[in-house]
Amino acid sequence: MSRAHQPPLVTGISPNEGTSWTKVTIRGENLGTGPADLVGLSICGHNCLLTGEWMSASKIVCHVGPAKDDKGEIIVSTKSGGHGTSTVSFKLLKAEKIGILDQSAVWVDEMNYYDMRTDRNKGISPLSLRPSNPLGIDVDKGKVPLKDLEAMFPGVSGDFTSENFSATWYLIENHSVTSFDQLRMAASNLKKQATRKNEGSLAYVKGGLSTFFEAQDALAAIHQRLESDGTEKVEGSMTQRLENVLNRASDTADTLFQEVLGRKDKADSTRNALNVLQRFKFLFNLPLNIERNTHKGDYDVVINDYEKAKSLFGNTEVPVFKKVYAEVETRIGALRSLLLDKLLETPSTLHDQKRYIRYLSDLHAPGDPAWQCIYAQHKWILGLMQNCKEEFINDQRGELQTHTQTLDLEGDPRPSALSRIRDTASLKRGCSLRTPRPSTWRYETPQQVQFVEKLSDVVIGQLPNFWKLWISYVNGSLFSETGEKSGQVEKSKKNARQRQNDFKKMIEEVTHRLVKLVRGALLPSTLTELELRLYGGWESKTELTGPWLTQVIHTVRIIFEALVALEIPNDLLQVIQDLLLELRHHCLLVTLHHTAGDVKRLAEKEDWVVDNEGITSLPAQFEQCMVQMLQSLKEPMETKPGEVNLDQAQDQASELCVDIMRVFVNCLEQLSNKTDGDIDTSHISVDLASPDPFSGLQEDFCATLEQRLLIILSNCQYLEKHTFLNMAEHFEKHGFTGTDKITQVSVHAVKELDESLFDAYIERKSDPIVGSLEPGIYAGYFDWRDCSTPTGVRNYLKEALVNIITVHAEVFTVSKELVPRVLTRIVDGVAEEMSRLMQCVSSFSMNGAIQVHHTRTHARTCLKRLPEMSACFGGMEFWPAHLIVTLKNI
Repeated sequence: MSRAHQPPLVTGISPNEGTSWTKVTIRGENLGTGPADLVGLSICGHNCLLTGEWMSASKIVCHVGPAKDDKGEIIVSTKSGGHGTSTVSFKLLKAEKIGILDQSAVWVDEMNYYDMRTDRNKGISPLSLRPSNPLGIDVDKGKVPLKDLEAMFPGVSGDFTSENFSATWYLIENHSVTSFDQLRMAASNLKKQATRKNEGSLAYVKGGLSTFFEAQDALAAIHQRLESDGTEKVEGSMTQRLENVLNRASDTADTLFQEVLGRKDKADSTRNALNVLQRFKFLFNLPLNIERNTHKGDYDVVINDYEKAKSLFGNTEVPVFKKVYAEVETRIGALRSLLLDKLLETPSTLHDQKRYIRYLSDLHAPGDPAWQCIYAQHKWILGLMQNCKEEFINDQRGELQTHTQTLDLEGDPRPSALSRIRDTASLKRGCSLRTPRPSTWRYETPQQVQFVEKLSDVVIGQLPNFWKLWISYVNGSLFSETGEKSGQVEKSKKNARQRQNDFKKMIEEVTHRLVKLVRGALLPSTLTELELRLYGGWESKTELTGPWLTQVIHTVRIIFEALVALEIPNDLLQVIQDLLLELRHHCLLVTLHHTAGDVKRLAEKEDWVVDNEGITSLPAQFEQCMVQMLQSLKEPMETKPGEVNLDQAQDQASELCVDIMRVFVNCLEQLSNKTDGDIDTSHISVDLASPDPFSGLQEDFCATLEQRLLIILSNCQYLEKHTFLNMAEHFEKHGFTGTDKITQVSVHAVKELDESLFDAYIERKSDPIVGSLEPGIYAGYFDWRDCSTPTGVRNYLKEALVNIITVHAEVFTVSKELVPRVLTRIVDGVAEEMSRLMQCVSSFSMNGAIQVHHTRTHARTCLKRLPEMSACFGGMEFWPAHLIVTLKNI
């Protein structure tokens, strides 16, 4: 057991002896935790609680009452420690008797006032009428302690009016330092008083002797007359007349002394009233003290005084006490109402709620204040949540409308992918949502996001205190911080057990209200028509993008984690988990849809600027867009403790990712189909520092349709060999399933586009060359059977070779990797056409045969040297004139 629960122990009292109403200081251990904890205090068997004043756990101050025992223990009782013990005792001394006419510096207790007029039949000791100083000299009390005199003279007293009077005690007590001459004078005074008394009595008898005789004769005559008249009471008889005379004498005496006796009675009643007021001033001043302390907020003092008054005067039968106590009860009733109003006020801190509940419990307020507070808090939280929604729905401020119109005029207000990633990065776990906002934050952030954040403030700010209040109600700590058992604690636990289901419904109502409000703002399709009327109203607001939904998910997760930290049962939080799952799913789909739109708009950003590898920035922009999408989905895809995996949405997400890939492939196809007038021509830039002489064309060379086809073909090859493989790694890194399917479909779509564009390019480049062969051969009515002696290669072959070298240079300028593929197809086409033309000739003359042989030999030689010629003339200085010179040298 802890020290706070040990019984009180009194180890000292100062002073340790004294008369009634002596103020003493009691010291010890465990004397209570406060004024309200002190329930009992007795000294020598007398209850001193009314005058007791608790100072600390080791000190109490009180006044000693009129106890029966002259020596006894000091017993202290507290609520926390029970009945105590004492190691010291107090000795109660008898108070000195003070005469009626003696002066006194203290108030004389007149409760046992003796009125000789009311007890005239009792004998009065002559000594009681003697003066207080019978010796007639100055009293000079010594310093001999009273307890020493009691030990020296057992069984006797120094009071000269007592039957056990001891002259020695009296002299030691009152004249221990008086000189012998004064004592001799005192003895002489006693003799004179005795002589004066005896002489006075004798002289009084001698002087009134005749009167005594006359009285004797009168009494004798009365006696004889009474005997003659008998004992009957007859009208007009002497007995009747004597009675009348005595009555008149009594009335005359009363008339003479009525005023004096009236003043005496009034003084006695006033003195008794003052005595009562003095002794019971606590009760008479209590109504005013209650009002004064209530205004100051000292409710503990009021409750402590009320408990004392109730224990002392709760069952009194004294009319005046009953009247004053009824006024006290009236004031306490008003205080109960005041405290209940303060308890039900909102907002209020948990500390204040507990304090007011304890006050009402100590005042024995009717009903269950703790449950009333819980019910009021529940309704207030629901009202705050609903008002939060209404505030945003009804917000029609002109600044917001003006800003919205400005955004509409400027263009798409949605943030770019890079800005979305920057915003998402700030939502990492542990980051606060309450970071400083710019002045325009309210207008930049969608109202749905602001609403969810404010709703989060309401729930996180109020629900924890609401839950802690209930826990305090369950374990009884509302009424006892130390947790000791008491009637109030047990009653609280019993009430809590009976209301567990009611409180569970309250928590369910709060969580369901939170979920429905969030659904109404973000997932209206999941609510019924009736629920939409209550929790909806966001139809006019713009649908949120992925980054804003990610921020909402982060906020809802903060709410969930805060409620889990309170140890609220999981079944009450299941609706929040379901909401998180749907929000994550919705965020995933929205982000993928928006990414598809961003990818579709990439075609507008194509600038046809190629690098050394023959590709533009379009593949890199596509990869960056996809990586940013995956990064923004990192938090929604992450499964926190207590949440469910997004396995069911993975298939749908995979299909959407495939669609995004196809959208990008379609963008490439659209770019290839555009004519020169459909796009803004931009100059192909060239890296002047590149060592490769064929890395680009001159700055004033515009991208033709054939060049765009080559650039797209080069981009397709890069996508197939690099981008899609990188994307597969990113998908796997971020937990996406179906990566193989996404990659396969993407590669297949790119290959189909590549084949289609390659065939289109070959068709545009190969057909003119092949088509020029037959007209060139038979130009000038050339006949293989009748031709002159050949002197060199004919011009049609030179023209064909020049065109092939031109194609080679064009392809080489864009991408070296495309040269073999393109030239192979073109040369194959030329060879097939030449073979077909030769097969169509029925017969050759000798010169014709020689011409065919020269043509075949020189064509093979030129084609073999084509890579060498391209390496020599494939730089910036490469022009068709150089090719012509080369062919002439051949």
